Amino acid sequence: MTDGSRYAPAVRPGSSPAQPRREPANLGDILERVLDRGVVIAGDIKVNLLDIELLTIKLRLVIASVDTAKEMGIDWWEHDPWLTGDSKALQEENRRLRARLNALEENRSIGDGHE
Repeated sequence: MTDGSRYAPAVRPGSSPAQPRREPANLGDILERVLDRGVVIAGDIKVNLLDIELLTIKLRLVIASVDTAKEMGIDWWEHDPWLTGDSKALQEENRRLRARLNALEENRSIGDGHE
């Protein structure tokens, strides 16, 4: 005859046998879980004076791995000219737009008769 209690799971005193014992997660496990699934932290700050809204700041923070972010459709770092090294093209476009704006403003002032 075999002893059935020999194969029963060990239970700590004061705990229920229906709840499995959980090992404490280390920082690496927690970080892996957060980066795998992603975390969104959102908050709004509003400054009012006499029921007049003076300032609203909306904060949105997403913590995720690059792969998880891409799955969510977030890939701004691939197209941001300041991060991709394409800042010279952005500066050139800015220069051209300023020149066009100046030309339009000059034509408008000439057409109005104001110089």
